This record gives sequence, C-alpha cells and structure tokens, in this order.
Amino acid sequence: MLPITGYVDRWSVRPGETINFMIGVRGGGRYRARIARVICGDPNPRGPGYREIPVPWTLEGEHDGKEQLIAKGSWIDIPSLDLGTSAKPIAFAATIWPTLLVAGRQAVLNWKGGDVSLTLGIGTKGAFCRLATPAGVLDIETGNPLTERAWYDIAGVFDPATGTLRLGQAPRKARLDRDERAETNATAKGARLSGVGAVAVAAERSNDGPHLHFNGKIEWPRIVAGTGGLDDVLATQRTGTATAGNIIAEWDLSIGIPTDTATDIGPAKAHGRCVNLPTRGMTGSHWTGAFHRWTEAPEQWGAIHFHDDDIGDAEWTPSLSFTVPTDWKSGVYALHLDKDGARDNIVFYVRAAKAGTQAKVAFLAPTFSYTVYSQFQKKGREALIIERSRAWGALAQAPDGHPEYGVSPYNFHSDGSGVVMSTMRRPLIDKRVNQIHLVDPSPYGSGLYWISADSYITDLLTRKGIDFEVITDHDVHAEGAELLSNYAVVLTGQHPEYHTTETLDSLSAYLENGGRFIYLGGNGFYWKVVPHTSGPWAFELRRAEGGIRLWGTEPGESYHAFDGSYGGLWRRLGRPPQMLAGVGFSTQGEYKGFPYTFLDGILDPRVAFMREGMEDKATPGGILGERGLMGGGAAGHELDRADVRLGTPPHAIIVGRAVLEDPTYQPVNEERYDHTWPAAREDIIRSDLTFFETPKGGAVFSVGSMNFIGALPIDSYDSVAARLITNVVKRFANPAPFPSPRPADD
Repeated sequence: MLPITGYVDRWSVRPGETINFMIGVRGGGRYRARIARVICGDPNPRGPGYREIPVPWTLEGEHDGKEQLIAKGSWIDIPSLDLGTSAKPIAFAATIWPTLLVAGRQAVLNWKGGDVSLTLGIGTKGAFCRLATPAGVLDIETGNPLTERAWYDIAGVFDPATGTLRLGQAPRKARLDRDERAETNATAKGARLSGVGAVAVAAERSNDGPHLHFNGKIEWPRIVAGTGGLDDVLATQRTGTATAGNIIAEWDLSIGIPTDTATDIGPAKAHGRCVNLPTRGMTGSHWTGAFHRWTEAPEQWGAIHFHDDDIGDAEWTPSLSFTVPTDWKSGVYALHLDKDGARDNIVFYVRAAKAGTQAKVAFLAPTFSYTVYSQFQKKGREALIIERSRAWGALAQAPDGHPEYGVSPYNFHSDGSGVVMSTMRRPLIDKRVNQIHLVDPSPYGSGLYWISADSYITDLLTRKGIDFEVITDHDVHAEGAELLSNYAVVLTGQHPEYHTTETLDSLSAYLENGGRFIYLGGNGFYWKVVPHTSGPWAFELRRAEGGIRLWGTEPGESYHAFDGSYGGLWRRLGRPPQMLAGVGFSTQGEYKGFPYTFLDGILDPRVAFMREGMEDKATPGGILGERGLMGGGAAGHELDRADVRLGTPPHAIIVGRAVLEDPTYQPVNEERYDHTWPAAREDIIRSDLTFFETPKGGAVFSVGSMNFIGALPIDSYDSVAARLITNVVKRFANPAPFPSPRPADD
C-alpha cells in the first residue's frame, strides 16, 4: 500500500455541491491536505513546469487519517439462509469451469452459521469439502485433479444421521486420456448443519472477511435437503432437472444479468449481491453456439466469471467532505496529500455553476478513458520512471508497483482472462498531475499521458487569455447535447478513446446543431463501453472482433451484460470516428514523434483564419510540430487519418499531413484482411490535420495524433503548432457562423 492515497466519489462538481474524498493512510496517523487549481501538470523542468494556483479551503491543514484496505476478489454475498432443523441429508452443489488451479484451494459454495461451516470447493487435487464444527474439522478431497477451462459438476452431501460426508465430481465432457470422475467420503459423528447462517458463492467466509476466492465460472449453485444421494445430486446438476428432496436455495445466475443481484429461485428467496464486479453475461455449460446474444436465450448464459483480483467499489469511508465554494473558478483541481513526506494527489474538476456562464469554450476531460486506463499495470514501468520522477519532484508511483489496487482492461486477470470491468471507486494512482508515465525517448521530453498531458491544453488556453470551462465525459453522458449546447466550442483531450452510446449521440447532435469541435488527440472514439446499471462509476468493455487490443472476447461473450448490446469498435458498430471527427485510428507505433508538413489545403480561403500571424510559416511545404515534449514531435504514437469511405465529409480540407516511415508504425488490425500489407504506406501510416464545416454554422478541426499536444508548449507556447491551435480556438469561439458545407468539387 502507498503511505497515503485515495479517491474521489465523482470526477466533476459544481460550486454549491458536495464532494467526498476517501483517503487511506498506511498505519493511520496525521496527514496534511490542501487544494490547488492546476494550470500545468507536467513536472519536466525543461518543459513549462508544474504550475498551480492554491485556493483557499476551510479544511486545509492536518487531519487524522486511518488505514483503509483493498479487499480484492469477486464473490456473491448472501447474508442470511436458514437451513432449518431437519435431520435429513443436506447437499451443496454447483457447476463450475475453473481457470486457475495452480492458485490452490478455492471455495465454490460456503455456508457459515456461528461456529459451524461447510465449504464446497476445488484445489490442485480435485474437488474438496470441509465441514467445521466445534468438535473439529472434517476435510476430504477427491484426489483427482480437474482440467482448467472445462465444465464439471461437483457436490458434497452431509448426512447427520450417520455423520457421513460424501464428495463427488463429474466432468461434462470426458477426457480421452483419463477418467476425471471421482467420489470419496468420511465420517464425523455428532456434527450438525442447521439454523440460520450466511452463504458465500465463489469465496469462503471467515471472521476477517471472505477468502479462498474462486477463479472461473460458476453456474447454478444450490443447497438441497433430504436428497436421494450423491449420484442423484450430480445427475440432476448435469440435466438441470428437479432433484429428490427439498430445495433450500438455488441461485439462477441467468436471471438479472445486468444487475448485481443473484436471484434465489428456491423457497427461501435468499437473494445475494455480487461483490467486486464479477463478469456476467458469460456462456454457461448449456451454451450451444446457436445464439450469441444472451438476451435471446439467457438460460444459456447462466454462469458468472469470478476472479481473485476483481475489484469494484472499494467501499472506503469518506475522510474529507465539503461543499465547493461559489467563487471557485471552473478548471482542473487537485487535492494534495502529504504524510511524513510521502505525497499523492487526487484530481477532480470544478464546473461552472451554470454551464456556459464563465466561458463559451469548454475543455472536455476524457474521464471515461481515464477510468478504463486506470491501474494499467505495465511490467517494469515504476522501476523505469522512479529515478527521473524523484529528480523532478514528481510522484514516483505506477500500478505495476502497487497491484493491490487492482488491474485495468489493459491487463489480464491472474487466470489469464481479459479484464472486462473498470471502476473509479478505488485509488487511481496513475491518473494524477505532477506525474510522468515513461522515460521519454527524446532528450528533453516529458513522457506524459492522460491527465498530466491534457494539462498542456488548459495551460495553452490560460496563457493565451482564453477563458474556458471544464466538463467531463461523465457530465456529457448524463446531460447530453443540452450541456454541450451552452458552448461555442468544445475541445477534447489527448486520448478520448472510450465512449458510450450516450456520449457519441450527444456529440453528434451538438455538431448537427451548429456546435464547433476541436479534437486534439489520437485514437479517439474507438471502443464502446457500457456503464454499470447504477451509473458510470464502473464500465464494462467487450473487446469484440478487431481493433488494437491485448485480448479478445471468448465465443458467445461479445455482448455487454449491463445492457445486452454488442461490444467492440465503434467502427464495427457503424460509427467510425471519421463520421464524427473527420479522422479515425489508422496506425500505432512507439512513443516517438515526427513533424507535419502543411499541404496546399492551408491556402484555401476557408481556412485563412488558421494562418493569421504566421503567413510566412503556414504555407505548403512548411513544417510544424518538429519538436515536442511527447516523443520529440507532434505526429506520433497513435495516429488518425481522413477517409471518405469511413465517413470523412467529402468537403473536408486536409491542411497538413505526417506520413511516418518509422518501421514500428504498422496498420491497425481492422485495416488488415489477410497477412499482406493493406495499402501503400502513405495511405495508412499517416495523420491528417483536418477541417470541415457542419450545418448551422458549425465546424470541426482534428489533429489525429496522441502526441500532438506535446508540441504546444514548445517556445513557451509560441510554436507553429500552438499558434495554429490558438487561431482555431479563437475562430471557433467567434459566434460568426461558418459558411454552409459545400460540395467537394465547388
């Protein structure tokens, strides 16, 4: 654990609204807190430097801190279930698909009442069953190892009349090389299972919380009294038909897939709650392949995939809560924490009390992408940055050095499956200001991503005297085009990659109604995400079909659990980024930057405003972005191109272009249909500076490069790149309408 860290309950807040900070202090003790408005988050002494404006805050100073821990691992919490007082046999059963047997013992179904508990689970030697009573512990296992990613029925039956505990496992599909069926039994005289207790699925309860977290899928866990014996329980588990005896509880996990509720269809109605965002909408043992969308036959998606490193809501208690003062200006803010010299900061955004009253220019913070990328554990990153971070006075922390805070959808779970869920209700230790993310390959570069990088945009606006407000993806998702309509122009950040249907709809409607839009990044509007049914504090990502990705969805699992919609690339869903921004993801390579060259389009009278004050430089063949604090140049890392076939308006003007010859830059996956190169290099490996008008006097300008904003601070924000963007912002903020779009051949 970090000495001090925390998270915020919301990305943005208006003056007069309350915001809560959850802070964890290792070992407890006093800490200091202050708040500042951040102008530039780059700690590089050869760059613009970290800049902030402290703000008066009534809670500034010392506070008592407490330790708050992270309890990873998903499971189902059923707080109460009465097993009754019957002296008949009682059976615990489930169908499972294990994925990490090397992890050792893992609980599948557990009941605990007072000092008595029974756990059915698996381990390296097959299924196990453990009965613990005041008289002692009876622990048995089949001794026949299971196979990962294969379906099994397992059951344990306890007969209090004889004290016999029987255990069995049966594969759904026989292996060709060995028989995995197994049964065993043992006796414990005088033991009883009765009365009220609590149930856990995919974990075992203990006095200090759940443990023995299961990795894999679980389907149809159930508890039955008065059974016909172990063979009957296993047989009916396989067929899904009624069993002899009386059902106490059975959880049909195909019910309520979009929710966190595990529904008990038995008489007890002992419904449970999924903890830490296990993945639902996963194929079960009865999936036939005839359907691929779970809403068409939900009974075939009756499994939940659990992981021992899942995390949802950390459920830390609020440490600092306050109402934002009415005189705080809209902008980027950070709560700075200090515990005996150990530091951290928590970024949040202050909006205007009423949108558009402080400024008609809005910076749209890509908080969806910040959330999805949070805790991206890249091996060796902390070791790589730590020396430079300390030398620059920056935060020397990275997720690979602190796996206790979980993983991101850019990682694999411990069982090798792709991470589907992301959450903001935990410390996001790599989404800070005064933080670098890699050692930049250029000798003077900063090596930034995300929030620190995006501060170049707000720093530019501040230095040029352009008033602006800050809004977030979360705000647009909630308030739609009506929010955007309060602004003359909206600017994106470096990497607005992840979007919901609601945010894309809102941006599209904004443009259709005369809005102006400046896309200052690369690889934007690329993947679809769906928010948790209770709100966008968590997102679900299904990496279906193509796209640059570290993992892909398994067959039958490409539809989101939260709403049943198909996942994947917006391009595959009929909404290529070119339809919104005029450019879309085309190529990716190493974090190196290269210059752009102005094209003939820069002389078009329609873009004369771009050349103001630099007519001698903004000419065909002229260079811009040849230097930058991100990779050494403006065109780099992830690049977007214009393509009329994918939705770039035919009347769009390409004012500048960068064609990259660096061999690390390759076409994105969706451009390839076989093993051959898809087109001439200049057709794919490029970035286009693109402008076009929209109906009702609006316009769009896109740079199509993740590294572009790193060229803005060069020469104290007086570089050609910075002057170009300044000219665009000023013209876009001018209420004078742009002329209506013209046919491309006019």
